[in-house]
Parts: sequence; C-alpha cells; structure tokens
Amino acid sequence: MSRKPAGSQGSAKASFALLWGEQGQPSRGPKPSLTAGRIAGAAIRIADEEGLDAVSLARIAKEFDVTAMALYRYVPGKAELVDLMVDLAIGPPVPVADIPGGWRPQLTEWARQCSAVYRRHPWILAATGMRRQIMGPHQLGWLDTALAALAGTGLSAAQRHETFLLLVGHIRNIAQQTADHDEAESEEWARLTADVVKRHADRFPALTSAVAEGAFVPRGGDPLDFGLQRILDGVASLLP
Repeated sequence: MSRKPAGSQGSAKASFALLWGEQGQPSRGPKPSLTAGRIAGAAIRIADEEGLDAVSLARIAKEFDVTAMALYRYVPGKAELVDLMVDLAIGPPVPVADIPGGWRPQLTEWARQCSAVYRRHPWILAATGMRRQIMGPHQLGWLDTALAALAGTGLSAAQRHETFLLLVGHIRNIAQQTADHDEAESEEWARLTADVVKRHADRFPALTSAVAEGAFVPRGGDPLDFGLQRILDGVASLLP
C-alpha cells in the first residue's frame, strides 16, 4: 500500500481518535445533538445508494437539518469520516472459532462473510484502495479473527499475516470484478472476442482451444470459491 503524505499526519491522528472514541468533548456551547456514529451512519446510507462520491458534509447536513459547519463539531473532515464509515460498515467480525474442522473451514467462512461485506458496501473498495489507513476496532477484529483461526497450525507469525493478506486481496479482487460487471457489456465483449479468436485461431491456438472448451462460459456458484480454495490448498502445503 502507498503511504499517506507527510502532511496527513494530523489527519491520521484525528482518524485514530475518532475511530477509537478518544476525541475530546467540547466543554462550551450547547449540548451536542448528534454523534459521530449517527453522522457516519447517514453517510453510509448515502454511499450504499449513490456511491462514495455522493458523500459530503453538506449532503449529510441536510439529512439532519443542520449546517455543514455544525458537523465539524463531531468529525474533523471527510477523510476522517470515511475512515469511520469503513469501520462501522464492516462491523464486528463473524465468530468462527466454534466451526468444527479447524482452521480451513473457519477461514472459509471468515472469507465468505468478509466478501459479503464488500457486496453490501461496494464503496469500501474505493475508500480503502491503495493507501495506508488507520484501522478501527472492527477492522482489527477481523484481522484478529483470521489470525486466531491460524493459531496452532505451526505457521510462523509472518506466514499467518501473509495468509490474511492473500485472502483479503482475493476478496477485494472478486469484489472489484463484481462492482465493474455490466451484463450487456459483458455479452458484447464475449461476442466480439469470440469472433476475433475464431478469425485468428492460428495465432492463438491455446486460447482458441480454451474458448471451444467453455473456459469463458459463466459458472454457477460463488466466484470467490475457486481462488479461495487454491489459497487454502497452498497454506495447507506449508503446514508441518
């Protein structure tokens, strides 16, 4: 992931305080009528319906019939608000410790539940893409749950963390494909590609053969599963 620029250090501290409930409360003025959580909840509803770009403090202020400036009493700015949105939208981790069979079925369920979060809130991809983000209690809870599933496997701490990163990378990749999918464009792409491959079969023999055997025919089931099971196969091969 890319690092935030040096000038964002203050923003990182503000996000940390907001996420972990360590913001100082105003000692003067009227009693607060809102909370950061309520503001983030409204922002999540907007993002779910219209996308992350539709979220602004001005738009959220209309939801509560206040001015945008009034919201700064609760959240320092949009960047910090988005960090809080992500943590609240992700929610607490699903418990998997009691799933029988050990680490593999536990991580399988963990990955499926994590994937479901991205399906419910596809804007999380944009909110967390390619930047080092301050992690809140819910995000750290998901990480802790995955690491706990791998405890006792004999993998090193680094290998357990790398496994988590592989799983999250695969989940995000599938989520991005789902978010980008357009049925009409997909059908047109398939038609044009099949025509090109057919006319140039001699140049692309392996591709021609794969197309003829149905490589690009949509498969039923959860698109997450194939890659997920291959990752877990690889992890299993490392176990002592």
